[in-house]
Amino acid sequence: MLDFEFNPFHDNIVCTGGDDGKVMIWGIPPGGLKETQTDPLVNMSGHQRKINVLRFHPSAEHVVASGGGDNFVKIWDAEKGVDKTSIEDHPAMILDIVWSYDGGICLTSCKDKMVRLVDPRTGATTSSVEAHDGTKTTKLEFLGNLGKFASVGFTRQSKRQLKIWDVKKLSTELAAVDIDQAAGVIMPFYDEDTNILFLAGKGDGNIRYYEIVGEEPHQFFIGEYRHNAPCRGMAILPKRVVNTADCEVDRLLKLTTSSVEPLRFIVPRKSELFQADLFPDCRAAKAAIKADDFFAGKNASPVLMSLDPKKRTDVPAEVVTIAKVKSAADLQKDLDAANARIAELEALLKKNRIAF
Repeated sequence: MLDFEFNPFHDNIVCTGGDDGKVMIWGIPPGGLKETQTDPLVNMSGHQRKINVLRFHPSAEHVVASGGGDNFVKIWDAEKGVDKTSIEDHPAMILDIVWSYDGGICLTSCKDKMVRLVDPRTGATTSSVEAHDGTKTTKLEFLGNLGKFASVGFTRQSKRQLKIWDVKKLSTELAAVDIDQAAGVIMPFYDEDTNILFLAGKGDGNIRYYEIVGEEPHQFFIGEYRHNAPCRGMAILPKRVVNTADCEVDRLLKLTTSSVEPLRFIVPRKSELFQADLFPDCRAAKAAIKADDFFAGKNASPVLMSLDPKKRTDVPAEVVTIAKVKSAADLQKDLDAANARIAELEALLKKNRIAF
């Protein structure tokens, strides 16, 4: 397994991509895993090489994008197990994929150093730019509904670099910040509610955070979290899991060599009242549109919810809503068994001299 992604609307559904080029959808039963699972709900074959990155759509249910070592980006209807769009404009391996705020466009980064703006329904590339001079991995992050995105990569001198871009004008970056000379790939995570961009580098013990603003210089360095344990991987949890009573604005999970550690980012406040300025309405675990609506051309902003304890209306996590989809091999096996049974019945009728 090379990448995995939890469904943003169903906590018990996870998508995985592996070295065999298959994208699989798995269902975690109520109460958690009690035995090893070897049979996915959906097995989607289409890539010819390994899967590098997976990303669920931010507002459409069961829509997922995958990028592989075969230079293809595929947009899947995971509920039906079919790829609806195959994007073949990339001349090299796909390194990252991100969706815009409403999921109307995709951004991809490729080993040819280009970042491309792609229509996920037609597969057409509308614009592109060489984001960073270095040849190492470029990672991307859309900056909420600001119409901007961040890229993190390397300069020609192998310095790690952050850039801020306007989606409508890719010819020149809005801001560029050289970070340091370390070699680890930086993973960006954006909190659209507080406009904070977290940068966590593989092999680093620290996490930098920046405030993103709408005018120059477009970013302000705030500070950094430091620890002596190097990071092997990082993930940010949905905002709905934070503890508002403690003024916890974000929670990240840090993977080390032997553990997964939760990191809580807290803004100290003396008041025990709900801090509305820290906790505006955030994304809810509810899809705005169905997959069929998205592929028919509809876009929708994510559904929002209140984090105020007096107003929260969270519903319990739903059970798996994807019916198991049989693979072509399973269907062929069923067909062979049916044909064998038909032949057996025909032989029995012939033996008993019954005309048919």
